[in-house]
Amino acid sequence: MAGESTGVSTRVWTVPNVLSMLRLLLVPVFLVLIVQGQYVAALVVLVIASFTDLLDGYIARHFNQVTRLGQLLDPAADRLYIFAALIGLAAQGLVQWWIVVVIILRDVMLIVLAIVLANHGYGPLPVHHLGKAATFALFFGIPVIMLGLAFPAVQPVSEPIGWAITLWGAFLYWWAGIIYAIETARVIRIPRVSGPAASDTLDEGG
Repeated sequence: MAGESTGVSTRVWTVPNVLSMLRLLLVPVFLVLIVQGQYVAALVVLVIASFTDLLDGYIARHFNQVTRLGQLLDPAADRLYIFAALIGLAAQGLVQWWIVVVIILRDVMLIVLAIVLANHGYGPLPVHHLGKAATFALFFGIPVIMLGLAFPAVQPVSEPIGWAITLWGAFLYWWAGIIYAIETARVIRIPRVSGPAASDTLDEGG
């Protein structure tokens, strides 16, 4: 495939990046709709965001449009939708604030780890599959909770399922965070050598 030969691009204005930017612009709309209790409309926005997420990933991989900016925007959008949903629901007393704090603190920890790595001359660690699973669980569980709020008839079923998935996702989220912390501690102990060699050493740790 063409993308494999040219690697990651530094381009900004690609179709996937534009889709990611549009998805980010919908985050405040999503938050306002939740705060206003318009759960059906909020779910529609979330469905649109999820579709564009799948679409930009497909386009990036199959049309050689993988970019460094896209690698930053895509996970950022996922996290912002999770944060917006939790904050909006917590503001209405539908979610305990401690859940919001627990999830946000984990990402604060990752920012600190990234700073530590940068100070030692390394880039971000490779994304762990556990982190992907945790994000997926949160991104799936929270909308299931919202589904019950939008359609009360299904709430007796959707609410316990949604909470089970969300709490499991929060647990995996921190589990992955602990793995990143352990890996960061291991990497910064590796003697720093020349650029390419150091990069290879870090990649092996993923």
